[in-house]
Amino acid sequence: MKRIAMTGGSGHIASQLRAFLGPEVEHVRLIDLRPPKALASNESFFAADLADADAMAAALKDMDGVIHLGGIPREAAIGEILHSNVLGTYNLYQAARENGVDRVVFASSNHTTGFYPRTDTITQLDPARPDSRYGLSKCWGELVAGLYYDTAGIRTLSIRIGNAAPYPNSERSAAIWISARDLWQLVKIGLTHPDIAAAVVYGMSRTDAGWWRDEVAERLGYRPQDMARDHLRIEGRAESTVESTFQGGAFCAPEHDGTMRMRDKNGLVACLEAML
Repeated sequence: MKRIAMTGGSGHIASQLRAFLGPEVEHVRLIDLRPPKALASNESFFAADLADADAMAAALKDMDGVIHLGGIPREAAIGEILHSNVLGTYNLYQAARENGVDRVVFASSNHTTGFYPRTDTITQLDPARPDSRYGLSKCWGELVAGLYYDTAGIRTLSIRIGNAAPYPNSERSAAIWISARDLWQLVKIGLTHPDIAAAVVYGMSRTDAGWWRDEVAERLGYRPQDMARDHLRIEGRAESTVESTFQGGAFCAPEHDGTMRMRDKNGLVACLEAML
């Protein structure tokens, strides 16, 4: 891994990772619609829209691997999600295939499983339960990663990032927060580990919440260094009933009709008494 491309290269997470990535590789190509504020000596900027297949093919020319952070990082109208997150991820993998890029780290999200109750402990093997159109798009990305391993041998680590803010600012974010150096540890594993085919891990630092059990990350050698609660600064408002019930928090609430429904991991109606 000498030459690494990073989509969403001007964004918040990319800005955190660049400090770790730069000293480890020969060159970093930052791909985005807007340029970053400054470039290091071994960085370059490539302006490209993820939805433009030709531009993405050019952006990945001569790259060894790609960190795919680009796309809309929040809930949005379906047209916007389809443009950036769905078509954009497809174009990214197609461009990787055309350029012989055989390593991808995909920024998936905790919102792929956001409608699991906070009382549950889940793993990557549990069915997806996206909490939004944004979460749906990340489920799509994980499936695309599997397709391109099976058809082209492109190896992907999909990281279901919890909360990558500078610090956790609520009890929910403390349950899923990941520090920059812990996220970099997972990214580096994704770029280099020989056993990865199309693996999914949860991106979190050490936490006492118990929402996720991740034996895959442990097997790959991930050893988080930071404890989320050590960095907690409570800010903001109290959560609504819907938000406080489900792991996805505020993403679960906007289009929820207020009726509290539960289903088990087989898709069958689950008993509500334990929840309400």
